Amino acid sequence: MSIFERYLSLWIALAMLGGIVLGNLAPGLFTLVAAAEVASVNLVVAVLIWAMVYPMMVGVDPRSLRDVAKQPRGLMITLVVNWLIKPFTMAALAVLFFQYVFAPWIQPEDAMQYIAGLILLGAAPCTAMVFVWSQLTRGDETYTLLQVSVNDLIMVIAFAPIVAFLLGVTDITVPWSTLVLSVLLFIALPLAAGLITRRRLESRAAIEALQARVKPYSVIGLIVTVMILFGLQGQVIVSKPFIIALIAVPIILQSYGIFALAYAAAFALKVPHRIAAPCALIGTSNFFELAVAVAISLFGLNSGAALATVVGVLVEVPVMLTLVAFANRTRARFAP
Repeated sequence: MSIFERYLSLWIALAMLGGIVLGNLAPGLFTLVAAAEVASVNLVVAVLIWAMVYPMMVGVDPRSLRDVAKQPRGLMITLVVNWLIKPFTMAALAVLFFQYVFAPWIQPEDAMQYIAGLILLGAAPCTAMVFVWSQLTRGDETYTLLQVSVNDLIMVIAFAPIVAFLLGVTDITVPWSTLVLSVLLFIALPLAAGLITRRRLESRAAIEALQARVKPYSVIGLIVTVMILFGLQGQVIVSKPFIIALIAVPIILQSYGIFALAYAAAFALKVPHRIAAPCALIGTSNFFELAVAVAISLFGLNSGAALATVVGVLVEVPVMLTLVAFANRTRARFAP
């Protein structure tokens, strides 16, 4: 492991702290970063995520897609968790905490906003960052791509109806430009670049050598992304620490609970670890670009719903790193 991977938790913690400090001392810098946006997708963050995803896409072998059908259980676990369980457990936790547990400290109208934001998070499974988590757990690149692609196809159809049902409204406006642009930036273009690279390198040894060389840049991209995300919300974190801590509670419980469910199911069904780890992490992570965009379009930029989705972004990276570490420690217990 490189020094970046060995001390990744430390670098992430420093990036979080650095982002908060810079976000308060030099907010204009992050205002410029935030302005580089198309269809609610920040282009600076998109480039960094692209850099994170590319090394894994180089490992995608199109010839291996025919072998995916031999391992349908990992895909089925992902689909069941993402679409039949996760949105509803997130909604249940949101209602439990903000209508009952946290009721003494939250105004009812604010509570409903936070619940709405958490529902939007729970209904949007991750697209881009999953490739990073999969790479860190030595996941099967080709299978991870299939899982994410199938989820994206389902999201086009299922996201709006599920959110509409859970919010109790029928006029949900999904920002399709955000969804399409995210799929293009975070899946299609990196995949095309990876396939072109494979074709030019030809030999497996050359491909693995390239992946080894570019992998540190992937980790650096993750660290810089975390700093930007925390920098963009640095002033909010400092001004509303108690509210952010309250919103983080159901998100953290949901994340660990969903991971435990999917990971245990994969273990019980004897799914190989290279598939089990990514399939559990996909359900745990969220498509925060879509959730934030919908929250802003439905409830406004300064709404409690938008704040809740942003807290999801802040909580996700530290939580996912702990789950990556756990998955790596338990690798030997899974089928080869």
